[in-house]
Amino acid sequence: MACHEALLTGDVHELIRHLEDEILRGSISATREEATEQTLGDALMVVRTYERYSAMGGNRVSLNVAVLAVGGQLAVTMTAAGGSEAMFFKINTFGEEAFLQKAVDALASFGRRGRPSSDSDLIG
Repeated sequence: MACHEALLTGDVHELIRHLEDEILRGSISATREEATEQTLGDALMVVRTYERYSAMGGNRVSLNVAVLAVGGQLAVTMTAAGGSEAMFFKINTFGEEAFLQKAVDALASFGRRGRPSSDSDLIG
């Protein structure tokens, strides 16, 4: 499984729209499989799950995006999984790493679009 985490500031709904546009536009086979949001006090948690076909692995890979928003502070965790045909250990993680990289690039471009964040705000 591949993972990327970041801390930034901005509007959570703008971020989610931007990420979804970029992720779905990045692959003809990409689909949004699930979407959910939960609120607890001032905190909002937004979770999205995407899938796409990995030609390299000959199977589907998944990408999960979770954003915890408190005011304008955003904690983002993105994980990708799948793409290996091995039974007991992973031998091919190219598909999941490529899917995650698409989301990482989209997250970085969100910060460059004039949002109040910078590359120095990103972690992991």
